[in-house]
Amino acid sequence: MATKAGARDKITLSCTECKQRNYNTMKNKKNDPDRLEMKKYCRFCRKHTDHKETK
Repeated sequence: MATKAGARDKITLSCTECKQRNYNTMKNKKNDPDRLEMKKYCRFCRKHTDHKETK
């Protein structure tokens, strides 16, 4: 199946403490042109940490 061409990009979120890449998600590049930063659970650190968008 072909995917729709649009404003959404697939991104990876990595933990700021241990640098592990934990989450894959989508973001709308028109609404959020900056790098995304969220507080999510890191299973390697075993706590909630900030996760930033990586390439």
